Amino acid sequence: MPIKAALTALALTLVPTLGLAMGCNSEKRAQSCAEGTSWDAQSQSCVKQVTS
Repeated sequence: MPIKAALTALALTLVPTLGLAMGCNSEKRAQSCAEGTSWDAQSQSCVKQVTS
């Protein structure tokens, strides 16, 4: 029984550690805006498209 408990404790310790080892996914992603708006890189937000 102590071996099972030790293996369980080891598994519960390693699994979250391995998940953190992957790190945060900080790569840039394409921004999508609602219809009639477009992404403005300067303001980092969606802005209404101006039509003339």
